[in-house]
Amino acid sequence: MKVLLIGSGGREHALAWKLAQSPRVREIVAAPGNAGIAELARLVAPTQEPGSLIDLARSEAPDLTVIGPEVPLVAGLADDLEREGFRVFGPSAQAARLEGSKAHSKEFMLRHGIPTAQHRSFDSSGPALEYLHRRGAPVVVKDSGLAAGKGVTVASSVTEAAAAVEAIFAAGSATVVIEDLLVGQEISYLVFTDGHHYRPMPIAQDYKQVEEGDRGAMTGGMGAVAPVTLLDERTSQVVARDIVERTLAGLRSDGVDYRGVLYFGLMLTDEGPKLLEYNVRLGDPETQVVLPLLGSDLVDVMDAVIDRRLGELEPSWTDLAAACVVMAAPGYPGIYRQGIPLRLFAPSERLMVFHAGTARDSGNLVSSGGRVLNIVAVAEDVRSAVDAAYAGVRRIDFPGAQFRRDIGSR
Repeated sequence: MKVLLIGSGGREHALAWKLAQSPRVREIVAAPGNAGIAELARLVAPTQEPGSLIDLARSEAPDLTVIGPEVPLVAGLADDLEREGFRVFGPSAQAARLEGSKAHSKEFMLRHGIPTAQHRSFDSSGPALEYLHRRGAPVVVKDSGLAAGKGVTVASSVTEAAAAVEAIFAAGSATVVIEDLLVGQEISYLVFTDGHHYRPMPIAQDYKQVEEGDRGAMTGGMGAVAPVTLLDERTSQVVARDIVERTLAGLRSDGVDYRGVLYFGLMLTDEGPKLLEYNVRLGDPETQVVLPLLGSDLVDVMDAVIDRRLGELEPSWTDLAAACVVMAAPGYPGIYRQGIPLRLFAPSERLMVFHAGTARDSGNLVSSGGRVLNIVAVAEDVRSAVDAAYAGVRRIDFPGAQFRRDIGSR
């Protein structure tokens, strides 16, 4: 079959790598892809407007389209493709509102009894600032819309929180969510789901802030490990019953057809697990540590999701562990340099480089984004995988690269 893969980051390189392992896949076309994906797929570069991507699908006639990023999902690309008769892995725009609007997702959680932090949503700065001065700090201030993982401020003072509110509205966002700060270990709980059945992936943990010790600015993610063993049997049952199953039941009761990956960002508090947020696609960099552990054919899993027969399939997972260290451009997540020459090592079965922001300049590999490379290692346990990933980092020639040195430390 021919697969059309939408996206250009490290998640999409990991997807292309896993899809290419399927004996059912004869060709991958990636739009727009990156220099690493180009080694596995034929790249095409339409604009990322839905109309341009629809035209691309018409001309390529893929048997399966896989949508990686959240932006086209929220924009309704899956709906548009399905109306054209294409098979698509990725939820509808109606379903994608769970990520596209944090205000909507919070209302959904409360309406369906899903444990989460107390919150208020505001569509102008005046009432938000008034609430902040009454509520006090610490609080978490969130841009309700899509912000590439960077629209969150954990504010330890009212002054810091107020500045975050003002910055979000000044940037043109329509809604701000202010919620109580939850304390505990944060984990990424991802599932494949056809709307009725779900199959969990190995539990991952990512590292969102740019500096060691979870300090500094929020990023799209600086690394991840999987699996993590932070859920005992009782807590796992609570997550399944009160969060995952209530979410799927809530979607069905709201008339929402959800098929794809659903990502639950969980905080394990002293009061039990609570839901921080939904993502409506595979996480980045969680994908880079989860897919290397999948023993099943990814295309078979995607087919079962699309055809609503996931209940008939039990994906297999290895007993290994994986770690990812993100190498970012100097200046990221602010203004960062581009066009930096890169020299990589030859990947192996257990040590891989998934490209994120890379391109070719006169045939030479250069950086083209903020998060540039993902060094991923697979080993018998998390500690060994982390050590192997950092050994891989040391073999990369990337002048000025910044990366966290404490991935896996939690």
